[in-house]
Amino acid sequence: MPEPDRIIRLRTVLTRTGLSRSTMYRKIAEGTFPPQIKISVNGAGWRESEINRWVENPASWSPRRESDEIR
Repeated sequence: MPEPDRIIRLRTVLTRTGLSRSTMYRKIAEGTFPPQIKISVNGAGWRESEINRWVENPASWSPRRESDEIR
């Protein structure tokens, strides 16, 4: 059974990626960085697995299709 995916917050994402906040949000808008997910009314975070995939290979990162997640 796979380990549950952790949700990490903005400061952690910026530290791990080395991106500035504005660059990160620009990349989200371009579709070249994992989008955040809503975790409460005022809170959002990122799936740690998606950030890890982006860090491993930023140039070829693309959103996972639902068919990819089933495997």
